[in-house]
Amino acid sequence: MIEPKEFYRKLDSLLNKINIVESGTDFLFNIVNELEKTFGTDLHIGKGRIYEKNSDHYFLVSPLSNREDLIIEANLSVDSSAVQSILNSKTYIFNNAEPGISINGIHEENYAIPAAINVNNQEHSWILIFELRSGWIREEIEFCLNAVRAVLSYRLLSESIKNEYEQAFLIQKSLLPTSSPQIPGYQIAGNSQQAELVGGDIFDYYKFNEDEFGFCVGDASGHGIPAALMARDVIVGLRMGLENQKKMVHTLKKLNRVICQSAYSTRFISLFYAEMETNGNLFYVNAGHPSPIMVYQNEVTELESTGLVFGALAEIEIRRSYINIYPGGVLVLFSDGIIERQNAMGEEFGLALLKDVIVKHKDLDAGEILNAIFVAANKFGGKNKWEDDATVVVVKRVV
Repeated sequence: MIEPKEFYRKLDSLLNKINIVESGTDFLFNIVNELEKTFGTDLHIGKGRIYEKNSDHYFLVSPLSNREDLIIEANLSVDSSAVQSILNSKTYIFNNAEPGISINGIHEENYAIPAAINVNNQEHSWILIFELRSGWIREEIEFCLNAVRAVLSYRLLSESIKNEYEQAFLIQKSLLPTSSPQIPGYQIAGNSQQAELVGGDIFDYYKFNEDEFGFCVGDASGHGIPAALMARDVIVGLRMGLENQKKMVHTLKKLNRVICQSAYSTRFISLFYAEMETNGNLFYVNAGHPSPIMVYQNEVTELESTGLVFGALAEIEIRRSYINIYPGGVLVLFSDGIIERQNAMGEEFGLALLKDVIVKHKDLDAGEILNAIFVAANKFGGKNKWEDDATVVVVKRVV
């Protein structure tokens, strides 16, 4: 029997290694090797091998030993009593050499029996099988294997979720425009600062022909995956509807019905959608979104809401509005993450300060105006993290 203080010290060291060992194809192999290296002598445990589930069998990934005397099964049936015992108990010590899970052999003077743990993430399941040689103590083995199984399963699950989150981030990032459209007589720039890895803010651009183009900014309620799902649905829905040359109102009404029926995403999104003619005529719908700001010379105009946020009701009235942007005019679309950014004293950046920044920099290029807004908001918030997604699109008519 290992001295208790030494046992806990070694176990703590092993569990810490599970959390820091580099991920990859050899991750489980490395953990099993560490377990044997740490406790092989003290707990009489060794000859580990790993099986991964595929369909109705667990298939041997690789033995953790090159010893020729180790009897190794190529696969284990999920329906076998041995595997069912492992899956039901998660940690299982057999009373003898179970059929289907062989060991090196049983000898009166130096017997061995199998012990196994089952670990999972969201997509995969593994069984780790070891041999317990004569001299092992049940309480020590169960305590050790249960602790390893719990920490290992948590690590595998955490990485699985993280990987899915990162995949969601890459998918969402791929949907947002990577560059601004080149429209004669106009400068366009946009950027989105997300509070989390994925978020609910969107912006997009559309070029219909030589004389017309469009753009939008939206903000799904909530944060994280549900908001990101909504953002994806809106971006894809708008692109499909507009590509089929549907009219603005028809496309937005259909999009609203889709959002209202959504079961897995958040249920509401504010949206500002506009179509502009190169002569400066702007037709837009503001569905409950913060009013974009238009600056011409020193005159400041807000493009106020024309209707409800999308998703509130299955059928809504969508009303268009109109404004003209003159040469030199600057239109700034934004989400509320910009104006609600707080400083250390809990004060908000606010609409007035945003207007001041736009007016001060109105003679710069669209990209420089965009940068000035984010610089000012970041400076105002200091070291505070962004509590909400923040998106800005700047459209400037230059001729």
